[in-house]
Amino acid sequence: MITAALAFAVAALIVNVVPGLDTFLVLRTSVARGRSHGLAAALGIMAGCAVWGLATAVGLTALLTASHVAYNVVRVCGAAYLVWLGATALRSARRMGEVEHPEPVLAAGRRAAFRAGVGTNLLNPKAGVFYMSLVPQFMPHGAPVFGTTVLFTAIDVAELALWFWIVSGAAAALGERLRRPSFRRKTERLSGVAFLGFAASLLADRP
Repeated sequence: MITAALAFAVAALIVNVVPGLDTFLVLRTSVARGRSHGLAAALGIMAGCAVWGLATAVGLTALLTASHVAYNVVRVCGAAYLVWLGATALRSARRMGEVEHPEPVLAAGRRAAFRAGVGTNLLNPKAGVFYMSLVPQFMPHGAPVFGTTVLFTAIDVAELALWFWIVSGAAAALGERLRRPSFRRKTERLSGVAFLGFAASLLADRP
């Protein structure tokens, strides 16, 4: 079991550090609102991963790979949510440019950042497919499926916690140094375009 857990930890780490939607969300939130908000978004993402892991343990994520309808419903909902995030960021950039001394437009706070993390993760069917496809490859023969899946999920979430701690710290430090209104507007515009790009990629994806 120890060998299998270590092998899974290495594979999951490689996947986790590859730039993707979750890392981008933590990065953008940390730059725009500070580290505490970035960590709140990270906590939401990790909560979503825990849900996907438990769903895998009880076999629910198999529906995503077995049912095109279920996969597409989650995929379209996730794309719609990303479009909303992108539009919100672009609108924020426009409002910041309409005043003489624009201040960063904040959402409701850490709770909003947490909800954004949960939403982007749970509405991304690729996250469920990740657990469904990766966990069985490292499952030792004869090991209890539920307990082993929960263990692997805990390893993945722990790695994400460390990775997001590093990302949020670096991004928040960068944000402190670059508080110029012009930079903030450009960041929001870039974020809006990136979210729309993630939405387009999700819509183009097929199970």
